[in-house]
Amino acid sequence: MSDTKVPTVQDADTLLREFTKDERLIYHAYAVAGVLRYMARKAGEDETRWFVIGLIHDLDWEMFPAEHCRKTRELLTARGWPEEYIRAAVSHGWGICSDVEPLSRMEKMLYALDELTGLVAATALVRPSRSVLEVETKSVLKKWKTKGFAAGANRDLIQKGADMLGIPLEALITDCIAGMREVADQIGLRGNPGAA
Repeated sequence: MSDTKVPTVQDADTLLREFTKDERLIYHAYAVAGVLRYMARKAGEDETRWFVIGLIHDLDWEMFPAEHCRKTRELLTARGWPEEYIRAAVSHGWGICSDVEPLSRMEKMLYALDELTGLVAATALVRPSRSVLEVETKSVLKKWKTKGFAAGANRDLIQKGADMLGIPLEALITDCIAGMREVADQIGLRGNPGAA
């Protein structure tokens, strides 16, 4: 990819699948991408760019977990990806494995939504339907308060991201659910809506 070429969804998907074999991680990438695209649409931003960045944000996670975010920069730079895409992907690890602070609206969204998609997905998976189509904001808020539930979803990071965005947690959860519903098939969470 040359420095002038804008990465496509196909470019991002191909790269994601080159470095990610675990289906759950691919589902996570599509969940984050779907929510980012939804948020871009609400904000009048470039939906494709936000979606692409969501797909590649954890590019190095499966193969290079000890170098998370740092290796993503290396991999994308070697392929001629634009710096704004690289910076955005790397910024989601701010304070954990990256010193790149989220500054743009999209970077802040990625920072806040990365962990939140995991909490929403876990909430869907404990429903009889196993469907994100039936998850409601109040259910996620209830699970939020149960510290042992989806313990890997860092609630402090989610709250910090919501605060950076100036969005109430409840509104962010509602938007996250809406964005994930748009990619329910791609993230394995269409389930069996209406199942008892």
